[in-house]
Amino acid sequence: MTDLAPRPWLPDAARARIEALPLPADPVAEVEAAAADLRAAHDTAFNLNPATNVMNPRAEALLASGIGSRPSLGYPGEKYEMGLAHAERIETIAARLACAVFRARFAEFRVPSGAMANLMAFMALARPGDTVIAPPASIGGHVTHHQAGCAGLYGLTIHPAPVDAARYSVDVDALRSLARKVKPRLITIGASLNLHPHPVPALREIADEVGAHLMFDAAHLCGPIAGGTWPDPLAEGAHLMTMSTYKSLGGPAGGLIVTNEPDIAQALEATAFPGLTANFDVARTAALAVTLQDWCIHGAAYARAMVDLAAALAEALRVQDLPVHGTTDSHQFALDARPFGGGQTTAKRLEQAGFLTCGIGLPLPEIDGDLNGLRLGTPELARRRVRAADAPAIAALIARALREDPLLVAPEARALRARFQDLLYCN
Repeated sequence: MTDLAPRPWLPDAARARIEALPLPADPVAEVEAAAADLRAAHDTAFNLNPATNVMNPRAEALLASGIGSRPSLGYPGEKYEMGLAHAERIETIAARLACAVFRARFAEFRVPSGAMANLMAFMALARPGDTVIAPPASIGGHVTHHQAGCAGLYGLTIHPAPVDAARYSVDVDALRSLARKVKPRLITIGASLNLHPHPVPALREIADEVGAHLMFDAAHLCGPIAGGTWPDPLAEGAHLMTMSTYKSLGGPAGGLIVTNEPDIAQALEATAFPGLTANFDVARTAALAVTLQDWCIHGAAYARAMVDLAAALAEALRVQDLPVHGTTDSHQFALDARPFGGGQTTAKRLEQAGFLTCGIGLPLPEIDGDLNGLRLGTPELARRRVRAADAPAIAALIARALREDPLLVAPEARALRARFQDLLYCN
């Protein structure tokens, strides 16, 4: 049997797409062709999705080096399987580099994804039934912090944090009142869209008052934090910081957790092993080490390029009379997508013109069936040598794609994108 069982719970569009992709006669050839097409599609588009990036070729090569299938279970010097002395070299280098880049004392790198980083943190610091205060979706709060994600699946009770809409963050005074009332075990901050620094010192004061830990989710901000263009959450008082490693950091798909607290580090390690991961991917760890060394050398320049480009592109879109939402101090910003039918509707339209984006929630009136915002970011474009001076030309094409037939704009977008083939900030 080669067909998939019917899943009536799927959205209509998902069912139709799956049905249109039957198992081919030569699956391996089709997978290879699809992989080549996927790479070509991204190499010819302006990737403004801040949740993705392009890797150092040396890191990418390590993913295909053949070492990823070698199990590595246990601590260096205490491995369960034999023949892993060289894997121990890789993992200790990765851990030391993670601590150096994020100015931390402890790093947990055996993390398959950013979502799993959050789950590990929840499991290390809370028990089912405990209470968590987390940013809501209206200010980019991630699903993993909420009922439908790993926080809810683990059995935590989630209270959405009160919102400071003007700063696209949490309302400190209202959150203090909520914390005194619900006595959270954990307060989380950091989101899928971050425009201005979050009030980490004030949140640490609240956490101390109610006996909670403060967790910073740096899935998107890890690059600017590493490069010094965003305040350091650990230095400001966060007990621990989780992150993805493939977004603004530009590394392999996976996660990372850092902390300065020995008791938290010990709890995280027990959660990682023998808890959730057991064996881990040595190839990914090696690629992460290469990525982290890039940040040791080029981090300040890369982070500054991302932030400067985001500011320039946001301003260029304003010049085009597009509804940019507020201002930004980060490598991300957003458009009010309601005039164009919603965030995902707008993203699909821009994709036809060669601009890759995605929807996001904004603290604005909601619309039926779609998100009310469009999220844009600059990690990949900055690495491709797109600079602030290029923003007006890109913004003009985006504006035309939203007002004209996007397919007619696509050839011009591809021609402009062809100018940016470099790959910067790599060793």
